Amino acid sequence: MAGHSHWAGIKHKKALIDNKRGKLWSKLSKAIIIAAKMGGGDLDSNSRLRTAIADAKAVSMPKDNIARAVKKGTGELGGSNVEEILYEGYGPHGVAIMCDIMTDNRNRTAPEVRKIFEVHNGKLGSTNCVAWMFERRGVFLFPVDGTDEEVLMEVAMDGGADDVSQEEDHFHVTCEPDQYTAVSDALNAANLTPLSQEICRIPTTTVDLDKDSASTVLKLMETLDDHDDVQSVSANFNIPDNVVAELQGEG
Repeated sequence: MAGHSHWAGIKHKKALIDNKRGKLWSKLSKAIIIAAKMGGGDLDSNSRLRTAIADAKAVSMPKDNIARAVKKGTGELGGSNVEEILYEGYGPHGVAIMCDIMTDNRNRTAPEVRKIFEVHNGKLGSTNCVAWMFERRGVFLFPVDGTDEEVLMEVAMDGGADDVSQEEDHFHVTCEPDQYTAVSDALNAANLTPLSQEICRIPTTTVDLDKDSASTVLKLMETLDDHDDVQSVSANFNIPDNVVAELQGEG
């Protein structure tokens, strides 16, 4: 999970610095719209909607915004022409990259994402060109400092998680996607608040990067993540600890 671990930590620190709450709320609204559009507005029967709303509440998205997104998805309000697309490609140095997209205009989004890949020495690929290298997992990130590992493990495993591990200064709680909402509810009930939580794509194989390669790949990842229509970005890179230390020293 090293590639995801490094990217998750970088994203969290970047969010704290950039404070892009408005952009995050916009992305979460799209997730709610899609979930309501696909499964209806009933939380009891639509687990995907429950998950999307839980993610929105986790970053203090206002109730009115959530309710409006649900109504857009169910058709009570206009603006529900958002669709879900998966883009795959290669970044520099052979790194496999997957982008989960939610857009109301794929004719605008596709060339914009393709251009981002090209500018950063990557290339957008065809369907399934790299998907086989990833598996979807629910991931919750906790700081090591201030978190009781035994309590976290007990609550998470009882809630349906299948692993709790430590990587560098974070604990990672992972679960199957269909257990994501149950694990989230269990953690919330125990007042255990993660730094971040998401259903993402974890690489099954990784590519080790040196300092220069890591810097180039991370610039591509950050640019993709900043795009309004990109919900999440996954990649199969691994940055060795000594390279991480060098990059952090420069930051």
